[in-house]
Amino acid sequence: QVQLVESGGGLVQPGGSLRLSCVASGISVSSNQLGWYRQAAGKQRELVATIASGGSINYSDSAKGRFTISRDNAKNTVYLQMNSLKPEDTAVYYCNLKNFLLDRWGQGTQVTVSS
Repeated sequence: QVQLVESGGGLVQPGGSLRLSCVASGISVSSNQLGWYRQAAGKQRELVATIASGGSINYSDSAKGRFTISRDNAKNTVYLQMNSLKPEDTAVYYCNLKNFLLDRWGQGTQVTVSS
């Protein structure tokens, strides 16, 4: 059974950093597209970053220059390093795995940026 478990969220001050982790089980992250999405209260879920099986990376405009997505195949884990955090980055962050058969989500991890 394919499962995604996120961790690493929390409360951080503006300008701070967090690293989110997404551990996959039942499937290899190296062979699939993994992504991070976020959903702020009252808003639709939006793309943050994706990393394809071949390694190509895509970022939203709001993430470019501040966030970095990476993958550790040995740990079957995808990370999202978030720097220079802003209050508008406050949201629940979700990990997503997608291939032609699956579209699987984790349970989400809350990120709150506030002084």
